[in-house]
Amino acid sequence: MTIRTALSVSVLGLTLVTVLSAAPLPTGNSGIAARFPFDAGIASDPAVIFADDFESYSSAAGLTSRWNEAYHSANIRIATETANVFRGKSLEFTVPQTTNEVSNTVAKVVSPREDTLFLRYYARFDGGFNVVGSSHNGSTISAQYCCPGVPANGSNKFLVSYEAWRDSGATPNPGRLNAYIYHPDQRDIWGNHFFPTGIVLPFSSVPFDFGPEFVARPDVTPVLGRWYSYEMMVRANTPGQRDGRIAFWLDGQLIADFLNVRMRETTALKIDRFTLDLHVFRNNLAVARKWYDHVVAARSYIGPMVSTPQLTSPAGLRVVR
Repeated sequence: MTIRTALSVSVLGLTLVTVLSAAPLPTGNSGIAARFPFDAGIASDPAVIFADDFESYSSAAGLTSRWNEAYHSANIRIATETANVFRGKSLEFTVPQTTNEVSNTVAKVVSPREDTLFLRYYARFDGGFNVVGSSHNGSTISAQYCCPGVPANGSNKFLVSYEAWRDSGATPNPGRLNAYIYHPDQRDIWGNHFFPTGIVLPFSSVPFDFGPEFVARPDVTPVLGRWYSYEMMVRANTPGQRDGRIAFWLDGQLIADFLNVRMRETTALKIDRFTLDLHVFRNNLAVARKWYDHVVAARSYIGPMVSTPQLTSPAGLRVVR
């Protein structure tokens, strides 16, 4: 896999190498979901490796029939109330008001392991969500991830979390969408935050090299109480090259595209797990809740759910008149 392609041109006996632009990413209803209204039958697509709409569960106890892990049981529920579901039933996470660290997760092992993974799901933050500080409240895609506080070195692990970050009470809830990432170039043992603008925390005054093709985009803060289609892509780099790529979509709109990312130095390190999460380090302001639905993991872009089939033209075809 390469993000850039090199075009060699011979001029007066000299070979000039021109770096072309990064391959454009799909957006809108141009993905797998466009062919499966309301996601019905989407698991049959050859690019899909997992799909779950939570309709098959009578309670959270059944989650491990399809997911490899689901915890903590006291904080997980299958919601059926109209006000709390996207369609039919939804997965509900709750973090009680507490000064203790609480982590709720459903995790799926990816087998066989992948170099590239797309993960799309619908999610909604509760209208009263009020969290400041460390909170992993979205989804992760990872390789051999063991634990926090252990730096990634290129051969031990990498992790990308699509989440909202609220660093102070002055920032609107639930915070700005960003990538929380463990990678070999991380600036702190606890990883980094990549924002769509190109700002990286910690040490935001130091520019991060996303390459000359990086496009800065505005920060995005989701509206509380509203369902969105979230999608993330993690494409691991070729060892020895900085061609890794991380992208985020919200309702089919590309909101972040991080290029020139190094995640590994060996092909033995491949994506082997993804999760949905609601973790809060210290939830001392209010009970926090979040709902998830219609999860799809695939090897190519998925896109938002549609109500009627969307016709898309296969690439590389020529119209004969």
